Amino acid sequence: MDPPNSTNHSNNLLFSASQSPSLSTTSPTTLSQYENQKRWDWNTFGQYLHNHRPPLSLARSSGAHVLEFLRYLDQFGKTKVHAHPCPFFGHPSPLAPCPLCQAWGSLDALIGRLCAAFEENGGKPDLNPFRARAIRLYLREIRDS
Repeated sequence: MDPPNSTNHSNNLLFSASQSPSLSTTSPTTLSQYENQKRWDWNTFGQYLHNHRPPLSLARSSGAHVLEFLRYLDQFGKTKVHAHPCPFFGHPSPLAPCPLCQAWGSLDALIGRLCAAFEENGGKPDLNPFRARAIRLYLREIRDS
């Protein structure tokens, strides 16, 4: 699967019209940084669903798929912290790769943008996979660790 920053999907419409409309037809240069990031995140999630084996539609995605997506993104995040409990925490030269995860603030903001994008694209709030209880629990666990 391509990393989120790959140019492979930057110009692709990742959700077909039958799944959901695009976020906006406005030129990306006229959108705020938040709106551009929300569009990028939405397209990245769509690419993740497309590349999932088997491929998933947005309508069939769940909180479990969102959790898989968040864990997948751990390898690409800019702000990473040691996953709890990391036996090498605080060691300048660990003997093995440390399990890292994205920082809580980054994940919380990402989920907020994706939640908004889902509903802006016609998704019903009560069916929003980004509002799933499992997501709230995961974010709380990351925050508390």
